[in-house]
Amino acid sequence: MRGENFYLIGALPSLPILGEEPPFRADELLAHVAGRPRPHRLVATMYLSHDLILRDALVAGEIDQAEPIVLTPDQLRDEAPLPEDLTGGEASEDATGRVGSDAMWEAYFRHAAATAAELGSKFLSQWVGHEVALRNALAEARARALALEPANYLVAVELAGEHDFSALIAQWSSAATPLAGLRALDTARWTWLSDHDQWFTYSDDEMVAYAARLILLDRWYRLTIAEQQPAEAAGPISS
Repeated sequence: MRGENFYLIGALPSLPILGEEPPFRADELLAHVAGRPRPHRLVATMYLSHDLILRDALVAGEIDQAEPIVLTPDQLRDEAPLPEDLTGGEASEDATGRVGSDAMWEAYFRHAAATAAELGSKFLSQWVGHEVALRNALAEARARALALEPANYLVAVELAGEHDFSALIAQWSSAATPLAGLRALDTARWTWLSDHDQWFTYSDDEMVAYAARLILLDRWYRLTIAEQQPAEAAGPISS
């Protein structure tokens, strides 16, 4: 609610541009809203996507360690079951041949959409639609490049918003390096957030948008470190 969030949001530090160091850690933001069940649940739902990216990176061997925000360390390392809402990812492969990571992400997006509907978060609902559409556009491009059936790699298609990502996919696919490709995707995500971030509304959705921006700021900053120190692992390279 606007009045209840005025001081809560007003106390947050301003966020810099992409490439600069985030002024606030994810766990600090979650602690900041701990006394407000509704925004805390919405922010935790957003940060669950952050943890699942780290989980994918750990399981794939892209990184050796990471600190989760919502999941437990054992869940992050795939040494304990995921929360019940994400159990769609427990099987290594489903009947269509889809890998467990895709099933997990489908379960996550449906969980996030259900949370958005339950709590009346327009921003979270729109974010889910944007991320599902982008993820599926990327999956389709990868599948076609490998002469695979795209339908086997799409997730939660009923939640996808109507977006034309053809120019972005072309930019991503022609990038000189994986880092450059990810930068193109995250720049587009940042632009989308700028158009939908509910700035100065002092609503719960502004808090969730702040969390989404922090995720991108953290990832971009890690990529900057990776480019400066290529021999050191700075974080997962994931779209």
